Amino acid sequence: MDLSIMIPELLKALPLTLAITFTAMIVGFCLALIATTLRVRRVPVVSQLADLYVSYARSVPVVLQLFVAFYGLPLVVGLFEVEDFISPNVAAMVGLSLYHGGYLSEVLRPAYLAVERGQHDAADSLGYTFRQKLLRVVGPQAVHIALPGYGNSIIYLIHNVALVMYIGAADVMATAHLVMERDYNQYQFETYLVLAVIYSLLCLVAWLVVRLFEKRNSKFAPNTAPAKATMMASV
Repeated sequence: MDLSIMIPELLKALPLTLAITFTAMIVGFCLALIATTLRVRRVPVVSQLADLYVSYARSVPVVLQLFVAFYGLPLVVGLFEVEDFISPNVAAMVGLSLYHGGYLSEVLRPAYLAVERGQHDAADSLGYTFRQKLLRVVGPQAVHIALPGYGNSIIYLIHNVALVMYIGAADVMATAHLVMERDYNQYQFETYLVLAVIYSLLCLVAWLVVRLFEKRNSKFAPNTAPAKATMMASV
């Protein structure tokens, strides 16, 4: 197989893979923040619903979540008598966003709870609201604790984007299968090897970005957290 022909074909599908990944990252992060806040504050009924959502996202296989989004979203849209606009790409973004948000919530919540209780008490004694305490004292420390787990969740998300081919999204993996079928499956090893390199590079970039944030946020490491928080609280 001529790699100079195959690789450009795969790279043409890369923008869709990246679009699905970044959409799921951003929407999933927002969902994780909401779910984590509700679960930490223990709002009656709503917190239980957030727990149920997280349990669904972590317990149900990702490919099944994609099928639920693909077949379920048109039914939801139909209830409002709106023209069906759910394409495989949209369903992939929704399904992976829900998965990533639930998984990430179980990274953020333990990180928040891992911050020393004295930090919470110091912020409360100064009259900080929950939002002020989160932004000025607890949040920066929780972010440092959560970053390794967050990096893993991004890598898992990149891996799971390969599953969107099962609902018809023409990502890199789906394109690779089309290329192999066109060539009568003669070059499966070469094609999968190129795919492995592409996904490895995506995960490497994600890991390097998270490592950069870890270094920039190292001043909020747990061993220096009490002094830092006291300093921040006095500002």
